[in-house]
Formats: sequence, C-alpha cells, structure tokens
Amino acid sequence: MPDVSNQPTLWEGKYLRVTARDKWEYVTRRGTSGVVGIVAMTDDRRLVLVEQFRPPVNRNVIEIPAGLAGDVKGSEHEKLADAAARELLEETGYAASEIVYLCEGVSSAGLTDELITLFRATGLTKQGKGLGDETEDITLHEIPVAEVESWIARQVRQGKMVDLKVYAALRWVVGA
Repeated sequence: MPDVSNQPTLWEGKYLRVTARDKWEYVTRRGTSGVVGIVAMTDDRRLVLVEQFRPPVNRNVIEIPAGLAGDVKGSEHEKLADAAARELLEETGYAASEIVYLCEGVSSAGLTDELITLFRATGLTKQGKGLGDETEDITLHEIPVAEVESWIARQVRQGKMVDLKVYAALRWVVGA
C-alpha cells in the first residue's frame, strides 16, 4: 500500500482514513497491507463466484472471492499469495494447489489509493463450506465458464450488481 504517513488526515474512522494530496481528497484503508482478488476455476471449468449484500450500494453484488491482507493482529506482514489462499478457503471452502500472481491495479484511482492484486487459483479441492467469517453472509456460485456471461446477465436482470473484477476474471479464464 502507498505510504500516506506524510499526508494530512482529514477524517479517520475505524477502517478508513480520508487524506489529502495537494487539493485532492482520497480514501485509504487502515490496518491492511493489501487487497487480493482470486480468479478461481474448478477442474471442470466452473468459475467460482461469491455473492453478498453490500451496504454502500444497498444491493447484493456478484464478486470474485477477495479480501484484505494483513488485517488480522499478528499477520500484519502476510504475503499477498497467502492472503489469497486464506480468503479463497474462507469464502468458498476451496483450497488451491496453485496460486499464481496475475496482475495488480487500482480499484478506483479517483477515490482511493487502494491496489488490488489478482491471483489465479487452480487445482481446487473442497475443504469446507466456506461462506465467509462471522461478519459475512456469502452465497457461493460455481458457474460453467461457457455460461458465465449469460448467467451474469440474468443476475443483473434480477436487480443484482456485478463487481467489475468479475469481468476482469473472465479475461483470465476464457480460453484457459
């Protein structure tokens, strides 16, 4: 995460800090070392997606498994690949035999300094039910890659939102 220690803090909450650089205000996360997203595909070519209610948009959102790195006391220096494996297991119940770095990019460059690092997870084996921790209410979806786009369209017609990282994930699974 970018160093904001020399930037003035305009407001600070439990998880977020509003900072300024020159005349630009932006949000930075507190107490994390990164954000990971996981493009997970089963051996039978199903894209693993999660769904959960997101209060900022007041709707259910279809997402790739994702989460924070270094946000738990004692794990402040957690490697991003380790966080990806942990989040995949926590949210989906899948363990991966291979976690491979794909890319890194900004989530919303005009709003936040947050970087998201995407990993591909393959060799999946079901280890548990997943569905998040005690603060999350996650629904798991496993969609055949060939049907993902039409499935997403149906979800949107039902009033759900789709996180743009899902569309980015398709770049990594179509033809894989």
